[in-house]
Amino acid sequence: MNEEGLKKLVIEALRHVEDPELHIDIYTLGLIYDVRVEEDGVSILMTLTTPLCPYAREIEDAVRKAGALSGLPVCITVTFDPPWNPPQDLRAILGL
Repeated sequence: MNEEGLKKLVIEALRHVEDPELHIDIYTLGLIYDVRVEEDGVSILMTLTTPLCPYAREIEDAVRKAGALSGLPVCITVTFDPPWNPPQDLRAILGL
C-alpha cells in the first residue's frame, strides 16, 4: 500500500478512538492536527482537550495502536499550541 493509502488507513483507525469522557472520536473532536506517513514511519501531531487530561496516556496509547496499523514506527507529538478549539459543528453538541 502506498503512503496515501496508509494515511487513509491510519485516519480511519483514529476515527474509532473515542475520548473516554466525551464519547466522541478524537478525529471528529479535532484533536488530530496532522497525520504524515513516510517511508520511515507515521507522525501524528495531536492535542488533548486540556493539558491536565486524566486520560492522556490512554488516548495516546490508542493513537499509537491506530498508527501502528500502517506497519511502520509511530511518533506522536502532543502540543497545546494552538490550544484545542472544537470544530464549530461540535460546539452545540458539547454545549460550548
